[in-house]
Amino acid sequence: MAATQLTSSPVTVSARSFASLDGLRASSAIKFGTLKPGTLKQSQFRSLVVRAASVVAPKYTSIKPLGDRVLVKIKEAEEKTMGGILLPSTAQSKPQGGEVIAVGEGRTIGKTKINITIPTGAQIIYSKYAGTEVEFNDVKHLILKEDDIVGLLETEDIKDLKPLNDRVFIKVAEAEEKTAGGLLLTETTKEKPSIGTVIAVGPGTLDEEGKVQPLSISTGSTVLYSKYAGNDFKGKDGSNYIALRASDVMAILS
Repeated sequence: MAATQLTSSPVTVSARSFASLDGLRASSAIKFGTLKPGTLKQSQFRSLVVRAASVVAPKYTSIKPLGDRVLVKIKEAEEKTMGGILLPSTAQSKPQGGEVIAVGEGRTIGKTKINITIPTGAQIIYSKYAGTEVEFNDVKHLILKEDDIVGLLETEDIKDLKPLNDRVFIKVAEAEEKTAGGLLLTETTKEKPSIGTVIAVGPGTLDEEGKVQPLSISTGSTVLYSKYAGNDFKGKDGSNYIALRASDVMAILS
């Protein structure tokens, strides 16, 4: 069989499709070098084409998540900065929020049936790399486990996030402006703080019998947390926030 000639355009593969490659952001793309005409056969080329999301055929009219999974309509990426500047598609931050469209029947722990308490229509924030993207009716959705939902967003400001399960929501302390010797620091040299004030906590974790065990961390506490844990957010007032699991809080400061 004769080799199929290919045009010399770059091939882009979404990093979300490479689950085994740790450390890559889902919004990143891996670019393979320019292909010279005649260097690949058509069968070889197919193996390089990877879709970012599974596409549901138009003949299907609904998606019903199973177990403790939730179907979420993904929020559109921001096209402008807070100052009104248009962003190119490469600079638009990947959304971490959306609207709950459907929920599963829940799960069973021991002999206890645990229903999903998140209602349809709720606006949620979810873990950055959670779930599987599905394109349904030309709209991007996400199917993820209930435990991957960080919290409920009842207003348009992230500072009002209501954390779920074992999540803790923290207002990050301001970075130091000067060194111990009094030298001013630039934005690029300021060390990212891993200290903050707890402003909201989730209801707690479930034990082996399905009963909620409250968290030992309370609102108002100043805590030291793991530096690379959780999801970072910026509020409308410019303050930095982070949502992480209680197990990523290492100490309470006083």
